[in-house]
Amino acid sequence: MQAIRGLVGEVAEADPAVAVGVISSCKAEQKIPYRTACRALGVSESWFYKWRDRPPTAREVRRQRLAEEIEEIFHGSGGTYGSPKVFIQLVRRGWRVSVNTVAKVMAELGLTGRKMHRRRSLTRPGKRPAAVDLVRRDFTAEEPDLVWAGDLTEIETGEGKLYLATVIDLFSRRLLGYAMAARHDADLVVASLNMAAATRGGDVRGVIMHTDRGSEYRSR
Repeated sequence: MQAIRGLVGEVAEADPAVAVGVISSCKAEQKIPYRTACRALGVSESWFYKWRDRPPTAREVRRQRLAEEIEEIFHGSGGTYGSPKVFIQLVRRGWRVSVNTVAKVMAELGLTGRKMHRRRSLTRPGKRPAAVDLVRRDFTAEEPDLVWAGDLTEIETGEGKLYLATVIDLFSRRLLGYAMAARHDADLVVASLNMAAATRGGDVRGVIMHTDRGSEYRSR
């Protein structure tokens, strides 16, 4: 557990904006005190305030404007546009941005285009069976983005328990995504997967996701 928390702390200091967002959302949405969230992620409370209170950079301002326009275009399409169509609309509005950046921002925002006229199943499946173990207990990979591993860690803070969901690339052992909450459920897992997908530019087709097959990872 300490190794995971230390790795998260390193990633947080390398990308402060993401960590500040995670800590702030824990406070706003779940009433988790800043000091508790900071301790759980392995960063100091003074570090958090330093990065939270500084003025945004020009790059961050542009990124925020881009995110707002992407959301506007996505919702204007009724939630049907994927990153290529959103990219086209942005270019028409005068934006100079790559389709990979659009895909990454959409992944960070949790925006996924849906196909129109999708048939709706008239039957509901019963309890979902456990997925096949595709890695056969071999926790290594020969190249990046071949196998990711998801894990859920319980952290005792002295003020209650917090749960940390992480996603690691088994090739490099790099932490790709993480999320923290006071409850361990599918939303927590999805948040960590969204960050991992965003880290990789939004396109994660072909990646094998290995977990302990807990209920949080099998929920829909």
